[in-house]
Amino acid sequence: MIENVVEFFRNLPKKQCIECGEAINEQHECYGNKCDGCMDPGKL
Repeated sequence: MIENVVEFFRNLPKKQCIECGEAINEQHECYGNKCDGCMDPGKL
């Protein structure tokens, strides 16, 4: 049964940035929805 759960999470689509649509390279504790480029304070 554990293998099915692991397989489920492996098959989830990559998270995408809500501003530019780029795939987000996230960490396990990441709940953000913007990529590093869109979160850059210099762009604000």
